[in-house]
Amino acid sequence: MRFSSGRPLPDPGPARPIALAPLTVLELSPPELVACAAGAGFDAVGLRLIRATAQEPLRPTLGQTPMIRETRLRLDDTGVALLDIEVLRLRPETVVRDDFGAFLETGAYLGARHVLVTGNDPDHGRLADNLGELAGFAGEFAMSVHLEPMPWTDVRDLAEAALIVRGSATAGTGLLVDALHYDRSLCTPEDLRMLPADWTRYVQICDAVLPRPTSIDELRRQGRTARLYPGEGDIDLVSMLRALPTVPVSVEAPVEWNAPAPVRARAALRAARRVVARADADRPQLSA
Repeated sequence: MRFSSGRPLPDPGPARPIALAPLTVLELSPPELVACAAGAGFDAVGLRLIRATAQEPLRPTLGQTPMIRETRLRLDDTGVALLDIEVLRLRPETVVRDDFGAFLETGAYLGARHVLVTGNDPDHGRLADNLGELAGFAGEFAMSVHLEPMPWTDVRDLAEAALIVRGSATAGTGLLVDALHYDRSLCTPEDLRMLPADWTRYVQICDAVLPRPTSIDELRRQGRTARLYPGEGDIDLVSMLRALPTVPVSVEAPVEWNAPAPVRARAALRAARRVVARADADRPQLSA
């Protein structure tokens, strides 16, 4: 398999890179998603190589399948960078090198930079050990791993995720802040400022309205299918972004709108640019 260190992202300066997350246009296959991101004007893209729910299409996305070769060609032709690949779940039965080798090899072939991970193991000590092993394994492919807390997983919030990342004790382990989960777990910018800067290599943004849901089922439903574009709801995204290093932004905003994917992607990018511009105005440009 041919490996790549990844095409460079633009310098995260006055106009930091913005990526299109797969959940925003989940009906698209990986090569379609790359083409959609390029057409809308995104700098980068995220790709879902392992589906998160049984309702998602089952696609041949591990190994040098025809779909993966086409995805690589579209990345090369468009110049769109591959920010991250998803989603790996760390479970009690996980055997890191046996379970995730093909995923990481595929990501390296495509030029991925980061791996999105969820914690699905109530034993946080074992979870931290597996996360550290995964970070070391991913490092062999020039990728870092990022644990994303979600209220319906066994890593529910930022505080739990921080303890696990710290317990993993491995370079290349990070923590992914998703704006929806950040807001729903009542985190604050002060909580974000307490995190080591090198844990944050990218961030996901969207928006949502108040009041916050009180049931896990509704939290999950909104998270998967009923978010808003950045700046259209009640989350203080500007304060959140200013509390974090100036890193690439991924727009993860599945909205309840039946418009075609290219239309939704362009709307997502316009909204994200407005929010990012406000957040980055007159602030020190601190990179991770």
